[in-house]
Amino acid sequence: MLNVIWVGLIVAGVVVAALGGRIDTVTEAAMTGAKLGVETIITLTAIMIFWLGLARVAEKAGLIQALGRVVQPVLRLLFPSVPREHPAMGAITANVAANMLGLGQAATPFGLRAMAALQELNGGSATASAAMVTFLVLNTAGVTLIPAAVIALRATAGSADPAAIVGTTLCATLASTTVALTIDGLIRRAQARRR
Repeated sequence: MLNVIWVGLIVAGVVVAALGGRIDTVTEAAMTGAKLGVETIITLTAIMIFWLGLARVAEKAGLIQALGRVVQPVLRLLFPSVPREHPAMGAITANVAANMLGLGQAATPFGLRAMAALQELNGGSATASAAMVTFLVLNTAGVTLIPAAVIALRATAGSADPAAIVGTTLCATLASTTVALTIDGLIRRAQARRR
C-alpha cells in the first residue's frame, strides 16, 4: 500500500510540474537526489565496513564478550526461563552487546540465532514465549552507547560534529529501554495473575 502512495505522490508531482512548466526543476531535483543517494550509500557502506571490521576486532579481542559479562546479570533477571548455559543466552548476550556498540548489522545474526534458540525452548509453539517477547522488546528499544549508523549519516550530511548526539542517544535509549522493559514486566505480571 505504501508503494502505491509513493508512486501516486511522484506521479502527481511530475504532472503538476509539467502543467506549471517546471519539468526542468523536477529533472534537476531527481538528478541531484540520485547523486546524493549514491554518495550517501557509498559513504555509509564504507563506514559500516569500518564498524563491522571494528566489531570483528572487538569480538576477537574479547570486548563484546566482556561487555556481555557486564550485562549478563541483568539478562539473567530479564530471562529467568532461559537456562544459564543455553545457546539462547549466549546469542542474546552477543546481540545486546553488539547493539550497545551501535553495530546493528553485526547484531542481526546474533538476534536471529537467539530467536531460533528461544523457539526451541518454546517447544515449537506458534505463540511467542515470554522470553521471546522480552528479547524483541530489548532488541527494539535497547541501549545504544555508540550510534554508529547515525554518526555516519551525520558525517555524510556534512555535520560539524557528527558524534555530538552520543550523549543524547544514550539518554534516549536508556529511557526507551526502561519504559519498554517496565511495560513488558507489567504485562507479564498481569497475565500471570489472570492465570
